[in-house]
Amino acid sequence: MHGVNENGKAELVKPKVSREQLLPLIANLPPCLIGMEACSGAHYWARLFRQHGHTVKLVAPKFVTPYRMSGKCGKNDAQDAAICETITRPHMRFVPIKEEHQQIILCLHRTRQGFVAERTATYNRLRGLISEFGIVLPQKVTGLRQSISKHVDDLPGYSKQCINDLLAHADQLDLRIADYDKIIAKAAREDARSKRLMERPGLDRADTRATQQRRPCAAGTHYQGWGQLFAQFAGHGRARRTQQHRRQTRPLQSLGTQPGRTPRLLVRGGGENW
Repeated sequence: MHGVNENGKAELVKPKVSREQLLPLIANLPPCLIGMEACSGAHYWARLFRQHGHTVKLVAPKFVTPYRMSGKCGKNDAQDAAICETITRPHMRFVPIKEEHQQIILCLHRTRQGFVAERTATYNRLRGLISEFGIVLPQKVTGLRQSISKHVDDLPGYSKQCINDLLAHADQLDLRIADYDKIIAKAAREDARSKRLMERPGLDRADTRATQQRRPCAAGTHYQGWGQLFAQFAGHGRARRTQQHRRQTRPLQSLGTQPGRTPRLLVRGGGENW
């Protein structure tokens, strides 16, 4: 822990603070500005620190690296006060602090996304194993399931059991994903902001809950970062997807959304009534 005053002079330097001692230490401090890297558990600690009257700002670790005196490999933030320098920059971009209900919804989406990735890996593993016996299957799941039923009985030895186990595992993942789809749809029906979003064309329950993980957008450009708008470029009013747009829309694609076919939306205003 490293604390400085308004002149940048160090007043609180503690090279090591245990988890049990952190909250009592922060509670005894006068209201001040606290900066943390947006890592695992940072949102939880930020909510606790705010309860004691502090202003908390989370910053991405990649923005802290340039301010380390020992370079990008230096990890001693208490010595060079890299985080203190980062959060005082006038144009620094901070990570919005998630509330507990936002993290609950995020937990649903991350768990479902993990099952989807595991299912994809299972089918890829299955295709790779069965290709060793001269059987090439299509990449699409529907075609794969239809084609593999014709070749399972022809597999030699224990390979038949392996393929059957992989298919059974994929079936279990399908059931789990379907269960989470129902939970996400239920959560969307219970949220007022999700109901208003579902009235817009091109959005469904899963999309609305995915956007509610983040803070309400203050402009259409913020909503663009969530994957519902294209980046605008000069030239006949056309729009195309950038690499950043593809990366930001990947969670929505895992929910079944096709950003390339999503109608363009314009979001005005901000706050809770958007």
